[in-house]
Amino acid sequence: MTDFKQEQDMEIEALEAILMEDFKEIHSGESGLSTSNRCFQIKVVAQDDDADGPITNPAQLALIFSHTEKYPDEPPLLNLKSLQGLSAEDLRILKEKLQQEASENLGMAMIYTLVTSAKEWLADRFCQDSAAEIIEAEEAAKDDIVIPHGEPVTVETFLAWRERFEAELALERAKLMPEAALTAPKEKKLSGRQWFESGRAKGAVAIAEESDVEDDEDIDFDEDDFEDDDEEDMLEHYLAEKTDSSTHSSRAS
Repeated sequence: MTDFKQEQDMEIEALEAILMEDFKEIHSGESGLSTSNRCFQIKVVAQDDDADGPITNPAQLALIFSHTEKYPDEPPLLNLKSLQGLSAEDLRILKEKLQQEASENLGMAMIYTLVTSAKEWLADRFCQDSAAEIIEAEEAAKDDIVIPHGEPVTVETFLAWRERFEAELALERAKLMPEAALTAPKEKKLSGRQWFESGRAKGAVAIAEESDVEDDEDIDFDEDDFEDDDEEDMLEHYLAEKTDSSTHSSRAS
């Protein structure tokens, strides 16, 4: 004889261990089921087999069940509530699907199988729309991409551009200059003779002479700077020059 109560308790323990915070016991008055037996609620969200976790979408539901006396040889009592994003028609269609699967799995614990089926249905129903929206957004993003036009920049094209730019810049500067500056003749460079005859050379000579005078005035000899021997040498040198000068004068006369 099958111990239905033991099988039901074992299934509840397994569901608590697998689903954890998504599984909880609720009061029979909250379940919407016509029973006074223990009632449980499982939160169901869409699941993609290729993803590591739940898919981001607005559809969530609560799968509510209660064991009958002869479960699993007879189907459990089922009810569905929308937690987010499901219409009454969506709940009706999914409930019929789950009841059909429960009838096909009689004789074995089936609640986790029904939960998996509900997740797959949500993924097929809502994630297709999400995928289409993603594709549409990607296509729109491609349309927004600005494709550059024009010739590629090389050393030659850059040099040509810089030459044109400098020419345009010089033209703009010329436009901003006064006409007097543009029409004024440039001062010619004087030759050496023209510079000398202009009188500038005399000024330069005068400046040089003043500089020599200042240099002479700066020199101050003290008597202590010369020794006796130096004075005798200077005297002999002076007398010799004087004698030569007298000799040249007498010859000339």
